[in-house]
This record gives sequence, C-alpha cells and structure tokens, in this order.
Amino acid sequence: MTPLTAPLLSAIVTIVAVMFYLYAAMRVGSYRVRFQVAAPATVGHPTFERAFRVQMNTLEQMAAFLPLLWLTALFPMPGIWIAPLVGLAWVAGRILYLRSYMRDPKSRANGAMISGLAIIALLALAIGGVIRAALGWV
Repeated sequence: MTPLTAPLLSAIVTIVAVMFYLYAAMRVGSYRVRFQVAAPATVGHPTFERAFRVQMNTLEQMAAFLPLLWLTALFPMPGIWIAPLVGLAWVAGRILYLRSYMRDPKSRANGAMISGLAIIALLALAIGGVIRAALGWV
C-alpha cells in the first residue's frame, strides 16, 4: 500500500474540490435549460442567477485555493495531514455556501467565512513551509 504523502493527500483533496466545482457547473447548465436562460446570458430566473454566482464565486476562490494547497504539498509543515484537512474544510465551506446561497443569498456568510478562513490558513501553512525549506529546516 502506498504511504500517505503530502502530494497524495493534496491530490485527493484537489479531486474532491474539482468534483464539487463540476457539480456546481452542471447545476448552472441544468438551470439554464429549466429556466430558459440562453447563453451567453448570466441573468434571468433568480434560481439560475444564484447557482451561477455560486459557481463563479467557487471558481474565483479556486484561483487562490489550489496553488496554496499545492504549495503546502511541495513544502509541507510537520503533520502532513493538516493542510489537506484544511482543504477539506474549504470544500465543506463551499458546500455550505451553495446550500445557503441557494436557499437565501443573505445566509451565505457562514460558508463564505469557512472557505475564506481555510484559504488564510493554507496561506499561513504555505508561507511556513516555504520558509522552513528556504532555511533548510526540512
């Protein structure tokens, strides 16, 4: 059996994150059909608009999330499971964000906060790992 390594754990979290993103994107496509919102329009039925914003906000966050997750894999801190666990918290935050935003956009704060804090935590872990590597403490 392959031992768990930082890159392997980060790869698993990356797959989970991309699967969530694809789910969000497919919802947008199905709502386009259901509510007859022809591409390239991004406005129409409120349910479509909420699903579209969830997908786009998730994509926007992935631009910070994925590089930070992989920096923590390349330059891990002690306890290689910490960064992937934070990555799973990001995915959980995105799921909560989707569920809350679809129900009532005003209720999205908890999911957004969890995702945002996860990105900040990954940034701190990445900085720490890079500093450790630069100083030869690895």
